[in-house]
Amino acid sequence: MAKNLHRSGLGKGLTDLFGGEEMVDVSEPEVAGVSKLPMNQIEPNRGQPRKVFDPAAMEELTESIKRHGVVTPITVRRQENGFYQIIAGERRWRAARGAGLTEIPAMVLDVTDEQVMELALIENLQRQDLNPIEEAEGYDVLLKDFGMTQDRIAERVGRSRSAVANALRLLALDEGVRQMVAEGRLSSGHARAVLSIQDEGLRAEAAKKMETLSVRQAESLARRLNKAPKEEPTGATPAVDYIAELEKKLEGQLGRRVRIEVGKSHGMLSLEFYGDEDLERLSEALGAVQI
Repeated sequence: MAKNLHRSGLGKGLTDLFGGEEMVDVSEPEVAGVSKLPMNQIEPNRGQPRKVFDPAAMEELTESIKRHGVVTPITVRRQENGFYQIIAGERRWRAARGAGLTEIPAMVLDVTDEQVMELALIENLQRQDLNPIEEAEGYDVLLKDFGMTQDRIAERVGRSRSAVANALRLLALDEGVRQMVAEGRLSSGHARAVLSIQDEGLRAEAAKKMETLSVRQAESLARRLNKAPKEEPTGATPAVDYIAELEKKLEGQLGRRVRIEVGKSHGMLSLEFYGDEDLERLSEALGAVQI
């Protein structure tokens, strides 16, 4: 008989959704819901949060699978076209394919699109496989595509609500700085320091400087940049763009993009927010803003 082994990889996700905290020893096929599926009938989930696979780590896993096989089953769901879509374990599937395997142990689940995204996030977060931008984009999908609140996301993935909100704010970074975070050149803490810089034109250069700084030093640099006087050209008194200055001031205080449009008789103030809970916190923060 197959032995029961404790499983920590998917943990809360599979336990909460489907019950049980155990997995089977895959040395014996076709037991406890685990089947050997043909590799050519399995395809990755294009919407899964993880986009980057470290080549060196993949090579190590491939060599391990060549020696020992796939120890932990991947998790899939059957699609209408007869193929199986990966829910969790794309890295193992890729390595198994590289090792030349023709079949792989898999647990087949009947789940919704929302549960697929949720389980993929949970596995990668618990394995610490996602970079901060991938994590933020995963939360964003749950918010926008599935209508989940930040509270529910936090509960389902085992994070605090503030951690989810802070992750989502990273999506306000411009593409260059987001890439630096995704590549590990900047941490989430560094990225939040970049977001606090009121002058968007200074953020990219500041981000480069922060690569060699601690988070505390990065925050100090951001404060200095926010206090630095503007250089004015000699020979003329420049006009002050009060609207732009106010936008930058609000962005620094609120940690999000701010847009002010002024018409002849009225104007519009636009603020980014991420879900109902973030809107509530934004409303509280606005009450404390001094203009």
